[in-house]
Amino acid sequence: MLQQTQVERVLPFYARFMKRFPHAKTLSLAPLSEVLKVWQGLGYNRRAKMLHAAAKKLAVTKLDSITELEKLPGVGRYTARAIAAFAFNKDAIVVETNIRTAIVHHFFPKRRKVSDAEIERVLEKTLPRGRAREWYSALMDYGAYLKRSGVSHNARSEHYARQSKFSGSLREARGAIVRELTQGTVSRACLVMLLGTTRRKQVALALDALCAEGLVRVRRSRYALAD
Repeated sequence: MLQQTQVERVLPFYARFMKRFPHAKTLSLAPLSEVLKVWQGLGYNRRAKMLHAAAKKLAVTKLDSITELEKLPGVGRYTARAIAAFAFNKDAIVVETNIRTAIVHHFFPKRRKVSDAEIERVLEKTLPRGRAREWYSALMDYGAYLKRSGVSHNARSEHYARQSKFSGSLREARGAIVRELTQGTVSRACLVMLLGTTRRKQVALALDALCAEGLVRVRRSRYALAD
């Protein structure tokens, strides 16, 4: 949920999601359509689909190594290492936006561009072995504090990319479709008009993409959230 989404926005969704799906088995047994309904409003609905698929694997197999975690749907290099550090307290090297801010601020105060590889080397030397969970929690809190104080080094990271504007975007069109389908089945003609005549083509593209990704299904010319 925290991928590309701020903590303050995630918290109420997290509480609602965990109340309905308290563990991997509960989530794995639910239909995808219900998972998408509970996720509704958080955006990036592909995350919900991949989390659902990952839960199906976790319900039958215990995974705790970084290599095994990276095999889960939707889990990449950062997420696997963050899970290893926070869930299992393993000495993994984790880099995210607040950690970048803290490291760049103290170790690269005059550099214009800093790569994650350089930040990882600093973390390798500074990580207190056996205390990864505590260490990264502190670094994230400190990085967030620096940002609230007006210190942000995102632009100095070689890996930073500003998120595109939501209004008028394909993301907005996708979200509108999923939101409409939480109410039941809808025809294509109605869906493509959700955002008005000027955005018909964009919504049609978003609808086709959602179908291709398995988030939406079509039966007898009626669209619905995937089962």
